Amino acid sequence: MSRNPDSVARQPSYPVVVTLAAGAIFLSILDATVVNLAMTDLHSSFPGASVTDLTWVISLYAIVFAACLAPAGRLADVLGRRRLYVCGMGLFTFASLVCAVAPALPALLVARGLQGLGAAAMIPASLAVLLADVAPWRRGAAIGLWSAAASAAAAAGPSLGGILIDTAGWRSVFLVNVPLGLALLAGIRAVRAPARTGQGLPDLLGTLLLTAGTGLLVLGVTQGREWHWDDPRTLGSLVAGLVLSAGALLRARRHPRPALQTRLWRSRPFALANLVSLFFGAALYAWLLVGALLLVNVWHYPWISAGLSMTPGALLSAGVAATVGRSLSRSRPHLVVFCGALTLVAAGLWLGLTLSSQPALWSMWIPVGLLAGAGIGAVSTGVSSVAALSVEPADFAGATGLNLAVRQIGGALGIAAVAAILPVATSSDPAPYRHVVLFCCAAAAIAGLLGLGLARRRGRPAPHTVRTAASAPEVGAVGGKEPQP
Repeated sequence: MSRNPDSVARQPSYPVVVTLAAGAIFLSILDATVVNLAMTDLHSSFPGASVTDLTWVISLYAIVFAACLAPAGRLADVLGRRRLYVCGMGLFTFASLVCAVAPALPALLVARGLQGLGAAAMIPASLAVLLADVAPWRRGAAIGLWSAAASAAAAAGPSLGGILIDTAGWRSVFLVNVPLGLALLAGIRAVRAPARTGQGLPDLLGTLLLTAGTGLLVLGVTQGREWHWDDPRTLGSLVAGLVLSAGALLRARRHPRPALQTRLWRSRPFALANLVSLFFGAALYAWLLVGALLLVNVWHYPWISAGLSMTPGALLSAGVAATVGRSLSRSRPHLVVFCGALTLVAAGLWLGLTLSSQPALWSMWIPVGLLAGAGIGAVSTGVSSVAALSVEPADFAGATGLNLAVRQIGGALGIAAVAAILPVATSSDPAPYRHVVLFCCAAAAIAGLLGLGLARRRGRPAPHTVRTAASAPEVGAVGGKEPQP
């Protein structure tokens, strides 16, 4: 039967689809780290806020992003990939504008929460566009570019943030999202709008329980030093966070449309990959934040110099991620994850053991940054690929979203650990920063040791290759449904 020429004419080109998908995930991940160098500038605008208060500008985005990411995947089946993309990108762009003009810290925090909600919708929507609108034989390469965009954004955030802050102040790191968001919103019109599937909405109560539980855990860790660890507020936040998080997990096991697809954890490799992502996320986000604070507060570099000095590591991270993504099907993923984590630990030990108040940009910082960038790129792509390919092809997108959500939760806890370790007031003493670096080493070491368990057992069938998972015709938006024309 001949195809409708009108539908062929409306089919977006490969570069357009990849740009739309990669652009969405790039902006989502970028805003998790682009404000790292803004702490000092934010304190100038909000002098009454402590370092602990200001870390919520980073943590709140990560918490909402993580809690809403998995259930947002269900919305791709309910609303369709284009509608979800428009809703997520529209909210993200609007919230970015509100962040840029926020007159006070509470308004900025509310806008950051809305940003996280929009970003959570953009991830599954972008992946759904990729899977539905790219020819099966090109999906493997497209997914590799999509993953590389995420890795590049995480590593490049502090670099870009430093340049923008030095040029136009902290508000520019949010304002730059507006024209980019509007351009992507204009481009999504090229994607066909699928019909509604009539499926029910994801579990709202479970999502709220997960958000509140994660938020209270981060609150307890973040405020522990300021409130004191034996204070009823600290203990109450930690206990309530654990109870609410446990309630969200129990509810997810029984709900037909859960906030978290806990059934995927029945796969041992996937569950283990999620644990790796949790500790890797804590190490990654703490590392990127402490590096930015160290360069500005201890070594007193201007923001633009601090940002540029983090660029080599970011570029190497993206390059390693792309290389690993192309060759992972021929490699041993557990060794990729372990060696990448070991490289990050080596970089952390080098920095932690030699750090002083005297700047050592070329003799120490640049080599450490390159070493850490290589490790970050390897672990990021390695564990994401294992997580996706340890489930059936129909669950590929859901597994990717859940693994990323777990990494964001780890990142929020890592940022909270930074706030708990560093002094409440800005300090140029290198000792607390050294302690944060050693925390990063410990978290990365745990991730690497857990990563050794990702080795395939003898007698087990080989996991799906990237090409198999990406090119399976039954893979749909997120839940495994066939893409709607």
